[in-house]
Amino acid sequence: MPPTPDATATGAAVPDRGRADACPGALRLHTADDGGLARVRLPGGLLTDRQATALAEAAQALGDGELETTSRGNVQLRGLSPDCGAELAERLRAVGLLPSDTHERVRNIVASPLAGLDGTGGADVQAWVRELDARLCASDWAAGLSGKFLFALDDGRGDVAALDADVTLIAASAGPALLRLGRAVHGRPVAAGQEVTAVLDAARAFLDALRRTGRTAWHLREVPDLLPPGEMPLPAPAGPAAVAPVGALSGGLAVGMRFGRASAEQWRALVDASAGELRLTPWRGAVLPGATADRLPALAAAGFRTVPGSAWERATACTGLPGCAKSLADVRADAARALEQGSGGLPVHWSGCERRCGHPAGRWVDVLATGRGYRVTVNEPTVNGPTVNGPTVNGPTVNGPTVNGPTVNGSTTTAGVPVDVRNEEMAEAVAAARRTTN
Repeated sequence: MPPTPDATATGAAVPDRGRADACPGALRLHTADDGGLARVRLPGGLLTDRQATALAEAAQALGDGELETTSRGNVQLRGLSPDCGAELAERLRAVGLLPSDTHERVRNIVASPLAGLDGTGGADVQAWVRELDARLCASDWAAGLSGKFLFALDDGRGDVAALDADVTLIAASAGPALLRLGRAVHGRPVAAGQEVTAVLDAARAFLDALRRTGRTAWHLREVPDLLPPGEMPLPAPAGPAAVAPVGALSGGLAVGMRFGRASAEQWRALVDASAGELRLTPWRGAVLPGATADRLPALAAAGFRTVPGSAWERATACTGLPGCAKSLADVRADAARALEQGSGGLPVHWSGCERRCGHPAGRWVDVLATGRGYRVTVNEPTVNGPTVNGPTVNGPTVNGPTVNGPTVNGSTTTAGVPVDVRNEEMAEAVAAARRTTN
């Protein structure tokens, strides 16, 4: 069965899951319409040149020749043959990308990708990433976590703190780090040197509480009554708008990938430009610590985004047709045409069906295929998470006046109901929605 998206409501309204999640892994492949799919966890998005090259070689030898980054800084291989699982696992083990067969799906760790590079932030969280990963894999109990359970290690700039993780550790330039559970607005101070221990203790306490109550849940936010209260107010997260740079950085380079996909040859271009390490970001890009600006022209020629300000910034899409049988459209092809013009703004995500796989957190533009076109709305975050089908900001009327309804801020509705837009209207509709600020 396909990976199950997270629920859009939370708390008491979320029913007991009653089963384990269906997230794919490196050993448990998902069967899609375009072949097998493997998801390789990369804690902190960290890759050595050797590991990145091994992934590119595996994609060419076993899959469709492309790699796909995810909203958690992991990587997926698609188009895999049904009998390639053993060879893929062998290739991953050989370069250290499969340190534990029993824990490979729970190594979901995001970290501030610019930590230690630009003088911002209170800690170089990469050391926390490595310690947390090693201790997770060494803890028998941790294998019981859902494949969707997420740890976030924020260096204090507030970037990955905005990603709705289950356990978030936020460094501070002065004073102790703060531990946040779920979507709490208060956190607990953590003694220096005990940061990773506190993160692991929180995850284990969550599993212990589920066992005591006989409930099944994938995320802490699904059972807020089980969470202990925090003690200190948390800083407001900066959010993805403040991160995901492209171009030259003070400590390296950053590039963006269109819809997170890149060919094996493009990955080799990343390796050629790097100084030994790559960091995949939760915003489907890559940071190359220590790489020099003279590498940017080659990366741009390879097809990476290297200049900020384009409509492609913070634009994502699900797999769509032909890879997913549930999709009602080839959303990536349609989105690419819409993104040929305009500039950025709010995050925007194209979905082929109501599941909205891979949508961003926070406030974002929802472009949903309906079989009659696309419905464009702005989804507003609530206390309990994003509200799907929130306030309507549909596309401006093209070739005619608004029908049966008012035009609000240049956006068409019909009696207050979202109106499907055709492909030829979509670029203008999406651009209008992304400019929404109220």
